[in-house]
Amino acid sequence: MPPLPHPDPALTDGVVLLRPWRESDLPQRFAGFADPLCLRFSWPLEEPFTEQHLRARFEDEEPARLRGEEIGFAVVNAAEPADIRGGASIYDAGRSEGRMGVGYWLAPHAHGRGNATRTLRLLTRWAFDELAVERLELTCGPDNIASQQVALRCGFVREGLLRSHIPFQGGRRDTVLFSLLPGESE
Repeated sequence: MPPLPHPDPALTDGVVLLRPWRESDLPQRFAGFADPLCLRFSWPLEEPFTEQHLRARFEDEEPARLRGEEIGFAVVNAAEPADIRGGASIYDAGRSEGRMGVGYWLAPHAHGRGNATRTLRLLTRWAFDELAVERLELTCGPDNIASQQVALRCGFVREGLLRSHIPFQGGRRDTVLFSLLPGESE
């Protein structure tokens, strides 16, 4: 697969800005992702999340982008790009078939202010307009009601429940599957 391009100009709606992760972001990124609510829904391993996990992830992100597998973004305050509100990515969920996945997480201080909805709308438009994606998929745990509400607000359609879908925190987890096709979003 060809590399995934960095958006140019950067994706923004004037409130949130999606930009590449920087090494200087690692302390805020760790603090945000280490939030117990974020870990509950997003950390698949049994072992505790550490700074070494984050460092390894950061070091693999650019090679993964160059391989066409995934592109990650820091979700930041558009007026203050050093204020990290969370993270988001578009990843290969069947890119050779025109399908890609989308995911996001928020730091505690960014909850309840529309940041996830704004982020998902920006990523959706970019994926359809610039990456020529024909189907976006969003997955989350059945108990992640906030993420499901974001998906629905952005026009995603709930397709069903994938039972015992993925290894997660020492067991297996069901996954709710949503999708969005070009022309269905707001």
